[in-house]
Amino acid sequence: MKRVLITGAAGFLGSHLSDRFIKEGYYVIGMDNLVTGDLRNIEHLRSNPHFEFIHHDVSKHIVIDGDLDYILNFASPASPIDYLKIPIQTLKVGSLGTHNCLGLAKAKGARILVASTSEVYGDPLVHPQNEEYWGHVNPVGLRGCYDEAKRFQEAITMAYHRHHGVETRIVRIFNTYGPRMRLNDGRVLPAFIGQALRGEDLTVFGDGSQTRSFCYVDDLVEGIYRLLLSDHPMPVNVGNPAEITIGQFAEEIIKLTGTSQKVIYKPLPQDDPKQRQPDITLARKVLGWEPKVSREEGLRITYDYFRNLPEERLYEESNHRQF
Repeated sequence: MKRVLITGAAGFLGSHLSDRFIKEGYYVIGMDNLVTGDLRNIEHLRSNPHFEFIHHDVSKHIVIDGDLDYILNFASPASPIDYLKIPIQTLKVGSLGTHNCLGLAKAKGARILVASTSEVYGDPLVHPQNEEYWGHVNPVGLRGCYDEAKRFQEAITMAYHRHHGVETRIVRIFNTYGPRMRLNDGRVLPAFIGQALRGEDLTVFGDGSQTRSFCYVDDLVEGIYRLLLSDHPMPVNVGNPAEITIGQFAEEIIKLTGTSQKVIYKPLPQDDPKQRQPDITLARKVLGWEPKVSREEGLRITYDYFRNLPEERLYEESNHRQF
């Protein structure tokens, strides 16, 4: 049985990846410091004989007994409400944490896939964004702690690949949604659904003309799985190119939830990208991958998940702890 370490395993994406790799017959070692992760996301795996959980911060030295075949590094805050509250820790996990994971991969002879992001493109001047675009990022802006942490992560990953011969893969993840997202994580989809379920007006930042492209989590996990097993070491965009404005998306959520709230507008945050749409030509070519789940179907599944949560979870506050 092959063994895989998944960091950030108690998070939204990490927990779905843990499910997928167990389904594929792997022994999964999940690691998380629970700053933004939630043990409830992996509670169903705790009794599985092919899963173990280690409570650890990857910014500190990582020790794993036995062999490792693969490492998936998904340890990082991933939403503005998180990384704006803990910017230094965000930079540490992207730099020190990635360094530790790469060092572990080198020591174990493991292949490592690191989770990068469409935020490496910043507020893009090229649309849609392909992997050849170097980005338009403000390194000293409020979002710089996340954007530059991920850009450094890509740089050190390629340095380990070129200098040490470590087998590396880099996925650039675009907006993703699905069950197990946190309603209070600040991203637009859970924010809209949470507001609708609580009977609040939906808050749109800016005039609503900025665009996003939403990929359902199962499609994303499939792309990541294929990338890990591919022979492509350079970054690959994985996301859904179906683009929609935030204003249109708010109307979709109102229709989906059957609520009567209105949309209110607030100023756009600093450096918030105006357009976000992946060019997935490379993913189609090297992975044979493209998204299958329509936004209508994915939103229905996600909404059903959120509306069946206990009522107290609709009002949970973010619980950040220092690490």
